[in-house]
Amino acid sequence: MRVLVLNPGSSTLKASLLDPERDDPPDIGVAEWPAGRDADAPRVVADALAQLPATADAVGYRVVHGGSRYRAATRVDDELLDAVEALDALAPLHNHRAALVMRAAGDALPDLPHVACFDTAFHATLPEEAWRYPVPADWVDRWQLRRFGFHGLSVAWSTRRAAELLHRPADALRLVVAHLGSGCSVTAVDGGRSVATSMGMTPYEGLMMGTRSGSIDPGVLLYLLRSGLSPDDLDEGLTRRSGLLGVAGVAGAREVEEAAMAGDTEAAMALDLFARSAAAGIAAAATALASLDALVFTGGIGEHADRIRGDIVRRLATLGVPGRLAPMEGDGVLADGPPAVLVVEAREDRVIAAEVAALLR
Repeated sequence: MRVLVLNPGSSTLKASLLDPERDDPPDIGVAEWPAGRDADAPRVVADALAQLPATADAVGYRVVHGGSRYRAATRVDDELLDAVEALDALAPLHNHRAALVMRAAGDALPDLPHVACFDTAFHATLPEEAWRYPVPADWVDRWQLRRFGFHGLSVAWSTRRAAELLHRPADALRLVVAHLGSGCSVTAVDGGRSVATSMGMTPYEGLMMGTRSGSIDPGVLLYLLRSGLSPDDLDEGLTRRSGLLGVAGVAGAREVEEAAMAGDTEAAMALDLFARSAAAGIAAAATALASLDALVFTGGIGEHADRIRGDIVRRLATLGVPGRLAPMEGDGVLADGPPAVLVVEAREDRVIAAEVAALLR
């Protein structure tokens, strides 16, 4: 079976064509999203598919937010599409675009089975103490407030690869997986199950990110609203003009590092803030585990930013994390443990393809 995996990001649509039973590199197509919330999804999908050399037997989609209802891969139908759209308020950078892609690809490939795979599904195992917010109970009941967690497909792959790299079964490992990219999160994984994660009801909570602030004092938000900032302006500022971009003026980790090396003090401060935020998140996640076998870095920053990884681990000496990391290209062990430090390429497409194949069987 060859599965076409469509991953709608905030700026691009990535298409991967792969066989879940083989380790061959996937065929890749990437199309840029034009400006605007309701972009021309059929054209973007067509542009991505035109770059692929072969046809598929099924289509799988990465969907960021599945809410409380979708906790496993699910066939796409009108009911699912409406539910994904309804969750747009909780993941406005992702869910609406995912629904656009699913509708467009469904029209373009009507004879194939289409399956949605959810980033939130991996975190369905969170215990109540990890998902519940300490707010009035009537709020929880009325608005279904809870922590969902995200980057679950990436964490699932990192867990599998960590087991392979450490030559141990996944159900015997206690890991902290740090997915650091344009979006950032940390997840504690105990025996293959998510037991704590930094992102919350939305992908806004937790670590400092590329353009998102992560967690800040809620009193700041109340102050800004009472001072006349509109909810829409607050949303736009927190999600698109904060994080590395807000401090350094640029969002890309490589550009921030280059600016810091050239003497830009604001860029250097952005890197310090980022490392401090990530290290604090990792340390907090580790408290959900009885012991820590390995820290796994993944995501664009986690995989490639040597300086940032080094700055993070140097702040984790109290956890026994090694402060010196070996240079590494691709997946591997950066430092022996316990806890070991690993780097793993993010491969959500492999997880999605496997979930699609399993469901259709």
